Amino acid sequence: MTLSLSTPYQRGTPDGIHCMIPRDQMCSEAILDRDVYALKPNAPIPQREFGYYSLEAWKEQGLLEGTDLTKEFGFDPSGKFSLGGLGWCEAAFTPEFEEKWIRDGEDNTEIIQDKAGRHLLVFKGRRQGFMPEYLDHPVKDQKTWEEKVKWRLDPESEKRYSLLQDRLEKAKTEAQKGKIICQGVIGGYMYLRSLMGPEELLYAFYDSPELLHDCMKTWLELADAVTAYNQKHVTLDEIFFAEDICYNAGPLIGPEMIREFLFPYYQQLINNLRSRQLDQNRHLYVQVDTDGAAHTVIDLYREEIGMDVMSPFEVASGCDIVEIGRQHPYLVMSGGIDKRILAEGPNAIDRELDRIMPTMKRRGGYIPTCDHGVPPEVTLENYRHYRKKMLEYAT
Repeated sequence: MTLSLSTPYQRGTPDGIHCMIPRDQMCSEAILDRDVYALKPNAPIPQREFGYYSLEAWKEQGLLEGTDLTKEFGFDPSGKFSLGGLGWCEAAFTPEFEEKWIRDGEDNTEIIQDKAGRHLLVFKGRRQGFMPEYLDHPVKDQKTWEEKVKWRLDPESEKRYSLLQDRLEKAKTEAQKGKIICQGVIGGYMYLRSLMGPEELLYAFYDSPELLHDCMKTWLELADAVTAYNQKHVTLDEIFFAEDICYNAGPLIGPEMIREFLFPYYQQLINNLRSRQLDQNRHLYVQVDTDGAAHTVIDLYREEIGMDVMSPFEVASGCDIVEIGRQHPYLVMSGGIDKRILAEGPNAIDRELDRIMPTMKRRGGYIPTCDHGVPPEVTLENYRHYRKKMLEYAT
């Protein structure tokens, strides 16, 4: 499993891989994002967005098909390049489960199997833009884990590595521009939940701890193998855990369970990543992404795995980006703009941004986005106002 990606390198030559390039050789978007990660006070604010659930509604309100949203709303290009191959909301199966129709449901619905082996209740002919109902998950016990799932996470799969070549070629080019090279990986809680289901997983922590540890050992073996492969060619600036471990009042499991079932595997992976860096002087940022009351686990993740970046800070779950930024001055933050206020109208939007942005700009270390995907309740007119107002704080 070797790729022809190596290029001649003279020791000490700044190439963004073995040695960081000088600031004046970085592309502008890399400088923009690296200043955020350096918590530089009063630095220009990157203009980004989390995502959208509103596009269909906006088309009815006048947004033209095919509109370039970056130009339409004044967004900056990303100063980050993300390496895949380790899952996001679902485990990185190779091969994936067959996506197929199972049967019709009631009221214009149908039951399908998705690429993660889950059975979903969806509207007929419509698979995106809404939250499906999850009816079944592939892992019930040790037998179903081994027969249906574990072999799909084989770290020795030749096909898995053949899919990485184009991404690694691109990563090398982007690293030479100074961009942040990020390795995304499905976090342990999201991973276990995608295998078993949210309710079934909570019982499994008590009823099947050996099974969960076997699942997490497999997670670690795969993540370690893929990152080791990538690290032969690039230095990683960030490891991003897509975790989603919180609900509206706090974490879904307690600190001791997190320490038992998740952190030993995270700690081993992070230690291995650091030991393999081609540039041993590079700081490895650890980012955790969780919906819900993210602020309730900041100290825990900071102390146990060295988390120094977090997102997206849902306001409805008690996340006040200004207060959290004050309490945790070391924390790089993304998100925190209340999607409900964007739906209220210009006056409410202005009040909220005037409350947040001057303070966070002085602080540094902040990329403002909606605290989740922009919902259809936010009109195109309101969102355009929001973007116009936000651009006033950009520089």
